[in-house]
Order: sequence, then structure tokens, then C-alpha cells
Amino acid sequence: MNRFTFAISIASWGLSVILGYLPLIASAEEGALEYVTVTARQRSELLKDVPASITAFTESDIQSAGIERAQDFIGLTPGVSLVNAAEVGDTQVSIRGINAARDGESSFAFIVDGVLLTNPSAFNREFGDLQQIEIVKGPQGALYGRSASAGAIIVTTKRPGNELTTSFKGSFANNDSYFASGAVGGALIQDKLFGRLSFDYRTTDGFYHNDFQDSDVVDDFESYNIDGRLVWEPSDRTTVDTRIRYGEVDAAAITFNANFGLAFFGGGAAGSFQEDVNIHDFKFQGNIDPTNDQESFEFSIKVDHDMDWATATGWLLYSDIEQDFLADGTSADFGFFQKDQACLDSFTKVTGDGVVLPAPFFFGGSTQPFPATFTGSVFGAYNPTTCDGTQYQVRNQDDISLEFRLTSPDEDRFRWQAGAYYLHLEREVGVNLAIDNGAAPIEKLFVPGVTEALVHDDFTTNVYAIFANVAYDFTPDIEGAVALRWDLEDREVENLVPAGARTTYVNPNDPLFIGPFTGGFPLNPGLVANPAGIPDRDDSWDQLQPKISLSWDATDNLNLFTTYGIGFKSGGFNNAGSAATVDAFINTPLAAVFPGFTPVLISDEFEKEVSHSVEVGFKSVLADGRVKFEGALYHTEVDDMQFFEFFVGGFGLLRVVNTIDEVTINGGELALTVDVSDYLTFFGSLGVINGTIDENRSRPITVGNEVPYAPKRSANLGLDLNVPIKNKINFTTRVDWIHVGETWFHTIQEGDLVPNLFTPAFGVPTDFSFTKRKSFGIVNVRGGLEGPNWTVTAFANNLLDKDYLEEVIPAPEFGGSFLHPGAQRLVGAELSIQF
Repeated sequence: MNRFTFAISIASWGLSVILGYLPLIASAEEGALEYVTVTARQRSELLKDVPASITAFTESDIQSAGIERAQDFIGLTPGVSLVNAAEVGDTQVSIRGINAARDGESSFAFIVDGVLLTNPSAFNREFGDLQQIEIVKGPQGALYGRSASAGAIIVTTKRPGNELTTSFKGSFANNDSYFASGAVGGALIQDKLFGRLSFDYRTTDGFYHNDFQDSDVVDDFESYNIDGRLVWEPSDRTTVDTRIRYGEVDAAAITFNANFGLAFFGGGAAGSFQEDVNIHDFKFQGNIDPTNDQESFEFSIKVDHDMDWATATGWLLYSDIEQDFLADGTSADFGFFQKDQACLDSFTKVTGDGVVLPAPFFFGGSTQPFPATFTGSVFGAYNPTTCDGTQYQVRNQDDISLEFRLTSPDEDRFRWQAGAYYLHLEREVGVNLAIDNGAAPIEKLFVPGVTEALVHDDFTTNVYAIFANVAYDFTPDIEGAVALRWDLEDREVENLVPAGARTTYVNPNDPLFIGPFTGGFPLNPGLVANPAGIPDRDDSWDQLQPKISLSWDATDNLNLFTTYGIGFKSGGFNNAGSAATVDAFINTPLAAVFPGFTPVLISDEFEKEVSHSVEVGFKSVLADGRVKFEGALYHTEVDDMQFFEFFVGGFGLLRVVNTIDEVTINGGELALTVDVSDYLTFFGSLGVINGTIDENRSRPITVGNEVPYAPKRSANLGLDLNVPIKNKINFTTRVDWIHVGETWFHTIQEGDLVPNLFTPAFGVPTDFSFTKRKSFGIVNVRGGLEGPNWTVTAFANNLLDKDYLEEVIPAPEFGGSFLHPGAQRLVGAELSIQF
């Protein structure tokens, strides 16, 4: 049964059940559907009254859906998608076609218990001890600032009170997957001081194994977190809320395979050189066990004081997240280490000892011109020889931020808010390519005689903002609101690459090598023009971010709204030497062979992203509260959309943020919830995105292509059943079907022919028509028994064991892509206890 047949079957069955229950719906008690309170506008309001598209998950939703991590609720939200690949801190969320560029800032505000977290790596965490999650779509910069261009995700955890409460949840599943979490909270001083302590632990061997290293896995994961919360109420008017969190992750990284688009190699293996990414047979054969470590610490204190005429709120946050990863490199295809004896020895060992490994280690079955010193086939990245070297990457950030605001009472006809915000952050980013001598790799960015290529910078940022907003009830049914925020971002960057350091291994016969250089090529191409050291840089960006909204309660059951807003992501700096690397190793050799070649425009400094968005929508409650139906249409224009680019060549690898000059996005969303009876609920949603590139000076041939990382469709359909059996025991079932539409991950798309670094030898460019991820559907099922304070649940994620791609990272000038597989079926059982 394919995904469409399955969806139609579920929809038909659901419709028949709804029709059968219509008499129950018609006679249902008024208000049966829960009226949710949200804080999207930094004050408590009913969801149905807020002029914005919001998907809210209550505590009961979180429990029934088994929400523990971001992917658990993103798939249930129309118009929102997620990519979780490369490393634990690297999570890309796309909201209505606006995506966070890898190595850039987030495109959404992430708020936990009223405090804004600014580190992009903070989002991919365990979401334990949850009370509610709100996903607000559309620009929210007027309220939350520079990185809320696409929306906001607001998380509320359980607040301790006078009553002593404890909870525990534990689960096990296939692949040695285990999870445990717990919490205890209550009054330390009755009516004055309350505390709560929670923890979580997760471990899994993952889904994929290394064929070369026998039992070694390539996507294992282990983490733990400890959270503490202390709430002090010295008076009825004042609350002091203090939180502390510490966590560690010990996991794998770079669960990728290389995929070529080099049909001109031909021979008997042309298929492996021009392969559709969707039919790739994943094999992991690296000689290095990939590692990914993260250590995180957060401390925040938030104070609210009621002064009758306004509430004063102030908070302070300190966050420190340090993370790195080590993995096989990508340079075997370009002969970087051909003269290295360890490379020659490892090649002989793998091929001469009778070790037979299929693609992606060997691409092709006959003698190929690359690498010239070997007979056999072209190498793939992450192979069992040492010839691909190693890569080690570091991304550390510590930041301190604070905000103060005054908020008028919620019940006033004229409501207002005003405040100021400050952020200071330090971020270290480094990527190296190093020699793999067969010994244990060294987890350092610069090791003399070992490090062969290096980008390494220290970034300092100061952000200043002031904001204000007002809302006025013209009549009891009509509200108008205006918000305005001004953000100023000052950035500085210091380069940390040693000026005198040079590469050890260079192949002078490699046509891609630029030289000769006495003493070897500099580790960073930026040092060619700056032999004494790459100078420091600084710049600033600012933006006014208004938002205007109008809301009308047309009837008691129908709310209509419209909004206009501006979103803003600050400009910034790539690692120094990025532009020099692309110019020297890509643009120069290709331009020499193809006089009409259009250089790829990469800069060490990228522009700010500014979006203008208009939205109209409705929210309705029907059948005496048993049916909720809502939808929206939106139009967004984006200037200098920030976009992640990945380059691979004789220099190793390079990660940069590039910009797409002009983009237009049109889309719409629908969501329906039907409370058929007190026991059965049906729900579903649909999001459609049509994003088009209107101008792109970096790659002019991409004009007219689709916006990358934005599935054209996203949908979910499901049911939630909770039926009493006897003695206060219920039978529970939850079924979710999640659909993700076709997705491009680069501006280079259907029919775009791109010269690459192999083309000078063969004269044929690469067709990237095969790099679109096909649509896919995932079915998740949960079911079990529920008592007064316990539940026993069996679950199956990806029940039908659907194969799909998590991410495709094209590297056009490399002549291929890097592919990350999606999660396979996970089946297990869970016990939850609350007191």
C-alpha cells in the first residue's frame, strides 16, 4: 500500500466515523473542545483571539503523541519542517519556506519559560517536564527580535507549587534504545518557595553500522540532562523564577554517504556515477569511528512584579554550549594525500588483503583517471583508507543576555508594552582537514605537521534592541495592534589560523593545485594575500521591525485576522579565507577552461536577510465546541535570503553562508480538529509552500527555481482514542500519519548543468536533476492502558519502515551530493508513573 492509498483509506474511514457520530456531535455539551491559553504576544490570551497562526500542543497532546524531542512535534505542524543531521547541535527548522542557514543564526525565536535562548544549538534537546508548546508562524521580530524572521517556538515547563509531585517515565526499544526521565517538585516553604528537579537519559545504538569495522555503529547517541527550578514568591505581587540546566551528549556525527553526478566517467558503472539520490543504497565503511561531543550549561533568573498599572518583567540568561565532532574527511577524490605513505599502505591493505567493499567506497568497476597513482576506481568520501584524511570541527558559544519590559494589565481596553534587550555572545568556529596516519586522530584544530587545511575564527557580537507594542479594542469584537522593534547588531571577528603554518602534502601533478608555494601552501588560502595574518574585521547591521494586525470576531464562532510584518536576520561573517578558497580552487581553474563560466560569488561577509510578509486567516469553532477549523494564506518577499553552501575539493571542505538576492514565497495552511465524542478525536492539517528564486547573482542559472529546504507540501492526519474499560482504566490509541513533500536542498535544481572540478578533464558538466528528495510519509502508532496515575504504552515510530532521506547536501563544484538517511522503524514499550 503506497502512502497516497494509505492516506485515502484513513481519510475515508475517518469520514465514515465522523458521519456516524454526527448525532453525538450535534448534541454534544457546549465547550467540549479545549480553549487553549497561549503567550505568543508575551501576555496570556485565548488562542482563538490571537491574530496569528499558532499550533499549540497542550499537556494532554504531548502525552498522547509521545513528544520528547523537536522532530516529535514539528511533523505535526503544517508549513513547518525539520532536518536533523550532521551533528547534535545542527538542527535546521524551515517555517513557511524560511530556513535557518547552517552555521548562521536561527530563523525562529526559541523561548523557554519566558526566556529567549539565542544559541542555535540549544534547540535540539530533550523536551522533558513539558506543560505546553506553541509554534507561532510568520515574522515575530517585532516581539522577539533579530532571529524571529520566520516565527517563534515557545515552550512552557511544569511549574512547582505547594503540592508534592513526582513522575517517572522509562522506555526501551530495538537497537538497544533506552530512555528514562523523572521529576520531583513541591513546596520548600509553604506558599513562598517552590522547587522542582528533573532529569533525562537517552541511549541508542542507532540504525546503521560500519561494514568495514564490523560491529561499530555510525549513528549511536547517548545523553543526559539535569534541570533545576526554584520559584520564590516573597509577596502576592512578586515572583522570582530561577532555572539551571546542565547536559552532556556523547554521540556520532556525519552519517553521510557521497553520491556522484559524474555520468561522463561512463564504463560499466555509469549508474553509480549518475545516481538518483532517492535510490542510494547506504553503506558506511569509514576507518574512523565518528564522534560528537556536546556540553551545555544554562542559568536564568526571571522576575515579575505587579504594580497594578503595569507588570515589570526582567530576566537574565547565561548560556554556554561547547561542541565538536571528528569524522572521516572528504578529500580522497582529489588526491590530496596521494604521496602520503599511510595512504598508500592503507589502500594496499584494503585492496590487497581480499577486503571487498562495494560502492560508495569504490565508484566504478574499471581503471579510472582519479586518483592517478591507483588502479581501480574513484574514491568516495568517508572510505576505509586513510586517503580521505580526517575532519574535525568546533563550534563553541557562550552568551549572556537580559531583557526588561513593562506590560499593561491584560483586561484593559488599551494594552501596551515597552522594553529593552541586550545580548553579548562569543562564538568560536573552526574546521580542519588533517592527515590520517592510521593512528588515533587528534581532536585539535591545529597540530603542526598534521593539520593540512584550516579555517578558525573567534566571533564577538553585541546586540541592542528597544521595542514597544500597543493593542486597542475598537469594539468588543474588533482589535487593532501595532508593534515596533529596533535591533542593532555589532559584530567583530578575529582569525586564529597561524600565519606561518603550511601544508605538508601537495600533489604537484594535480591540475587543481595552485602553486608552487615555497614551503607548501598556506593552511588557509586567505593567508596568500595576507602572509602576516588575516586582519580582524567588524561591521554592524540594524533593522526596524514593525508588525500590524487586525482581528475581528465576525461571529461568536468565527475570528478573522490579517497581519503585516517585517522579519530580520543580521548579516555576519563566514570563516576568513572562504572567498579566497572558492576563488583559488574553484573559480580560477574552471574559468581557465570555460571562458563563459560564471564565478560562484562567495564573500567572507554576508548580508542581512529582510522579509516582508502579509497574512490573512481565520479561526472557527463549530458544533458547540466540538469542531475547530482554521486556515491562513500568506505572501512573503525576502531580500538576501541566507542559504548554506557546501564546497569540497583539493582544499578539503568548506561551509559558508551565502545569500539569494530575491525570493518570493506564497503559501497556505489548513487545520481541522473534530472531537467526535468524549473518547475519539480526529485531526489533520495541510501546508502548501510555493517559493521561487527571483534573483541570484551568485548563481544566475537558478532564477525561477524553488526555495531550498522548503517542502512543497506538509500534512498530517491522525486520531486519538481514549476509551474507559473499568475500574478507572482506559484503553488509549494514537495514530499519526506525517507527510513531507518533495524538497530541493540547493538552488541548483532540475536541468541546471554545472561545471565541476572533474569537468576540465572530461568537458562535461553535471546535471543535478537527481538531487530532489522525493516525498515520503511516516506512520507512528501508540497504544496501551492508562490508569489514574500510570500508563503502559507500546509504540512504533515509522511503523511501515519507510526508507527516506533526512537531508541531501549538494556540492555542485564537487560533482555530487552528500546524503543522510532517515530514521528506520523503532518499536518499543513505555511505562509512565505520576504521584
